[in-house]
Amino acid sequence: MSHKDRLRLAITLGDPAGIGPEVVLKALAPDILALADITVVGSKRLLQQHHGYLQDSALLEKRSIADPSNLQILDIALDSQITIGQPSSASGAASFRYLQRSIERTLAQDFDGIVTGPISKSAWNAAGHDYPGQTELLAEMSGCPEFGMMFVGRSPHTKWQLRALLATTHIPLVTVSAQLTPELMSSKLQLLVRCLAQDFAIDKPHICIAGLNPHSGEGGQLGREEVDWLQNWLQQEQTRYPQVKLTGLLPPDTMWVAPGQAWFGTGHSKAADGYLALYHDQGLIPVKLMAFDRAVNTTIGLPFVRTSPDHGTAFDIAGKNRADATSMREAILLAVELIKKRNG
Repeated sequence: MSHKDRLRLAITLGDPAGIGPEVVLKALAPDILALADITVVGSKRLLQQHHGYLQDSALLEKRSIADPSNLQILDIALDSQITIGQPSSASGAASFRYLQRSIERTLAQDFDGIVTGPISKSAWNAAGHDYPGQTELLAEMSGCPEFGMMFVGRSPHTKWQLRALLATTHIPLVTVSAQLTPELMSSKLQLLVRCLAQDFAIDKPHICIAGLNPHSGEGGQLGREEVDWLQNWLQQEQTRYPQVKLTGLLPPDTMWVAPGQAWFGTGHSKAADGYLALYHDQGLIPVKLMAFDRAVNTTIGLPFVRTSPDHGTAFDIAGKNRADATSMREAILLAVELIKKRNG
């Protein structure tokens, strides 16, 4: 692949007071930099500061740490002083600008995709930006009313790939039932079917769908949503997608047994190509148990690829050379893989 044809990837630092700058520098090893034209979006001075302590730390293992002087950096200077490990309105404003600028440049076709560092929602709010997370800003600026939060991870034990989509995301548990509607479920399932075909070349997938209540409602004894509308909805969707094998509504506590077997290689597995969980913890507790250091958050439904490591800002260890860059590295690798598939 010539330099002219190389894919172009933006990587944001996330909250500058968190571990984002550290995991970016640790992830950008020579083999990663060889995969794409990578531009880091954030403060160059902050990156140089992190590079200094990483190089000087007595705890530093023998590994390659990217030197900011050798990186392409879209330098967005900090307006206010940032204290590493302490989120603030200033750090929230900075991380918001990093993402906003990356989206603008990607929509202008300067980049093929974005890998986002972790942000603090409370710091965004303190800076006056009222969004549940980065996903919603990405969708808003891209003009995408229908989008989804999917988590992807490849097992280091068996190489099996987990793909789990959330029907609802960052909302209180008490509001989940009201938010779930046939229209919402149909939208998420359509996104998942399209994503599996477009990004993973799976045209006839097997998709498992969780019930909402314990034991999927136990025939209405433990909740009415399944018998009142979810079962009918699933039957209609199976008719709509004859090429897709839909299995559900599976009891949420047992739906993840087969993926666990496929991930750890503990026995015969009947794992599916995709999983649809109905609320945040129903999907993310099992995902993080299996793939905490390898899971990648990807936003589906956007006109470009976006991935992100599946961890937070970890302010408590920021600046201490204790952050694990595995998930950031996996996020970059997945972004490259998905962009290549989209570009044919």
